[in-house]
Amino acid sequence: MARQAVLGPVRKRKLSDQVAERLETAIRSGAYKPGASLPPERELMALFGVGRPSVREALFALQKMGLVQLGAGERPKVVRPSPKHLLNELGAQARRLLEQPQGLDHFEQARLALEVFLVTHACSYATPADIEALRAALAANEAAIGAGPEFVATDVAFHRALAEMPRNPIFVALHDAVVEWIINERPILPNVEANNRKSYADHAAILAAIERRDMADAVAAMTKHLNDARARYVSP
Repeated sequence: MARQAVLGPVRKRKLSDQVAERLETAIRSGAYKPGASLPPERELMALFGVGRPSVREALFALQKMGLVQLGAGERPKVVRPSPKHLLNELGAQARRLLEQPQGLDHFEQARLALEVFLVTHACSYATPADIEALRAALAANEAAIGAGPEFVATDVAFHRALAEMPRNPIFVALHDAVVEWIINERPILPNVEANNRKSYADHAAILAAIERRDMADAVAAMTKHLNDARARYVSP
């Protein structure tokens, strides 16, 4: 069977795939640096000996990879891929995973793993400015307890302040993507204000532990906070 797979029929590759591959190689080799413009479509058509549809398909593929930016009436511009772009491209796959049995619970577990790391990092490395930003986020969270959707935004902002502390854009992008995927799947619960007050109290406990540089308490507070949320939102 393995021999048959290796020696099976050769399939013709789409012209657009070949164009995309050559342009990708040129971009990654530095022939076109971030901020530079690619040749116009007509020039690319002549260069590769293909029609306009193949060029456009190739450019769309490069845009999906985060390598070029397309704009109406403008030449394609080379951009630097970002963690956020990569995670945005995973959005469709994430939705499929969320639709699976226990999908939401699996994402809640993944979020817990990320947030536990973030509080341990904060206890060791948070600067006075980091702590002040977390205090400001907590104050905004308290002010929005009775404000419905606004509380959700301040809740997310509190956790995002933790994600920003490592100064690593991948953690911020992971946080933003996972939280967005989770929130879009969570049902609306009764007793909203009571739940908001509980979440705020959990946030206050997390901040207090970080201020004391007490890693064990910070991990325990974050674990309790997110596990309680899982219990509220995920059906048993």
